[in-house]
Amino acid sequence: MLFDKITPEQAGISSKNVERLIKFYERNGLVTHSLLLMKGDKLFGEYYWAPYTQDGIHRMYSQTKSYVGVAIGLLLDDGKIKLDDRVVDYFPNRIDTEINQYLKEQTIREMLTMTTSCYNSGPWFSTADPDRVHQYMNVNDYTEHTRPSGTRWQYDSAGSQVLCSLVEQVSGKSLYDYMNERIFKYLGTFKSATILKTTNGDSWGDSALCCTSRDMISFARFVMNYGKWNGKQLMSEEYLREATSAVVSNADTSFDVCKLHGYGYQIWRHRHGFSFNGLGAQFTYCCPELDLIMVMTADNCGYGAAANSLIYAGFEEFIINQIGDKPLPEDKASVESLEKATSDLKIPGCRGREYAPIQDQINGVEYVFEENPKGFKKFNLKFDGKGAGEFNYVNAQGEKTLKFKMCENEFTKFPEL
Repeated sequence: MLFDKITPEQAGISSKNVERLIKFYERNGLVTHSLLLMKGDKLFGEYYWAPYTQDGIHRMYSQTKSYVGVAIGLLLDDGKIKLDDRVVDYFPNRIDTEINQYLKEQTIREMLTMTTSCYNSGPWFSTADPDRVHQYMNVNDYTEHTRPSGTRWQYDSAGSQVLCSLVEQVSGKSLYDYMNERIFKYLGTFKSATILKTTNGDSWGDSALCCTSRDMISFARFVMNYGKWNGKQLMSEEYLREATSAVVSNADTSFDVCKLHGYGYQIWRHRHGFSFNGLGAQFTYCCPELDLIMVMTADNCGYGAAANSLIYAGFEEFIINQIGDKPLPEDKASVESLEKATSDLKIPGCRGREYAPIQDQINGVEYVFEENPKGFKKFNLKFDGKGAGEFNYVNAQGEKTLKFKMCENEFTKFPEL
């Protein structure tokens, strides 16, 4: 059954290599939340860094785009769309100005492959328009990158949101409900999952799937099976094979490992297969020829593209290049060493000094803000002298408190609504 566990040796790889992978990530300062390794339908590695757990919900950010790409395939299966349909034709009631000709001719296929006219609608969360589709279609502030769609790849997150809204409009269901009805319920996963909403009530399809790591790896297995589950073909094999292939080139830089091997339908290619990628290093790597999957959740925003390269380099060096087709002899000592190394994983705290003299100078002092767009009024910092404290502030939502520790993590619910 899915999620049955085996030792790395049973999967054809030494436990030593799994331990080396984890130590490689920690040695390079990566902040990992979970790491899952699967061969066939068996887990040979499942690790969580406290406070994250197997049942914990995690935001997957732009991995959500890959789900939208699959949902488009379901609409195609149902005969409700064609990939060469113009996107604007699905939103006549959300267009109230004369739009650019390049955008007017843009197709679903071009939006799937991010070969759009690169319309720049700006950061939607700082604009007055609550409808991101309306914003995408109507704002005429075009950048120098505007060009006929289909000519070159450039990341277009807002375009992915438009595709999500298209799925919801055509299916008549939310993105989650549509995927649950057609796929998730058959996998037996995503039972606690959710997709956050944008301001106007559309699902936040380019960034806000929240689910468990096991949910992610079950979906990866489904896609790597090209739509088949328990002997039943739930969607077009042909579409998923195309969606996970290098439909277009995305090599706009030679320094980002994610941009060297092509791009499919909201799905990335890598050297050994395809992946779903999200902000902060939320990764699902699929290697079809090796029947191998890795899922990672993390918070590595500060690393940028360097995190992508480190994570993939470690996965390739210690797992991809080492795993074989047949089980290895059991190695009790290596298994025990791996278990010991992963028995008390926790997210590292910030490095630095636990005490600095300035703490005594600012302890409890109230600071008042000048007028500002975020509505902050005043704040103070309080230190208890034992390595912990509080950040107290007042903003438009009222009085707030965020607890913290020095050189150690303090896990609490974020006070902002």
